[in-house]
Amino acid sequence: MDKEVKPTKLDYYEDTSKLQSKSILISDFKGDDGRRALILESTIFHPQGGGQPSDTGFITAVDSDFKFIVQDVRSKDGIVFHYGVVESSGGDLEMVLEKGKEVALFVDESRRILNSRLHSAGHLLDACMQIIGLGHLEPGKGYHFPDGPYVEYKGSVPQNEVQTKAKELELEVNALISRGGKVFVAVLPYEEASKLCGGCLPDYIPKGSTPRIVKLGDNPGCPCGGTHVSDISEIVSMKVSQIRTKKGMTKVFYTVGT
Repeated sequence: MDKEVKPTKLDYYEDTSKLQSKSILISDFKGDDGRRALILESTIFHPQGGGQPSDTGFITAVDSDFKFIVQDVRSKDGIVFHYGVVESSGGDLEMVLEKGKEVALFVDESRRILNSRLHSAGHLLDACMQIIGLGHLEPGKGYHFPDGPYVEYKGSVPQNEVQTKAKELELEVNALISRGGKVFVAVLPYEEASKLCGGCLPDYIPKGSTPRIVKLGDNPGCPCGGTHVSDISEIVSMKVSQIRTKKGMTKVFYTVGT
């Protein structure tokens, strides 16, 4: 890989509903696992990160029948790597994958929609934790994969309140989903971002930076680099399957409706 490769332009940052685009091939190489990796000038594929799985889909060359199946997408030092296999090469693979070649990107729609719903649901849980009186719990990490999504908080819930709080949380979340509300996502100056997030930003956001903020309806915003629904109602419904408190940490497990 060329050591002077510039950071990948993240087109999904501006429009997470965009599922097709065009870009320019910067580099391709074989990874340690034998799969090829494509680096593009820009991408609409969301890489795995922030508790969210990567997009999948395929990439084609504009002037041939070349088709590259994108199985996994990762980001390192600002560069996005599209890992996968060549389904058809359309002739000389080295010529097809020549640097500067124009390519077309196609994101799997059903996977993007599900990932966006799961991720947005996690943010909505954060807002509802305060509404039901659990705002003293400090937000931690989230896991928004279909096999068992959860949000984790620093702090404990008394065991005798766990079931009651789970029911209250589920009712509150579904009430917000039923009412709906536009989801605002934008890269903003630090001070403006801070105002949307209740007057302060997490310590890991450098002062003077321009963080990307997501704000669901009238709820406070938060920094996030993932993909989201355009309206809260698109989450459809949510089931709080379990609240588990252990060693000073609380996990809220959830699923979204179909």
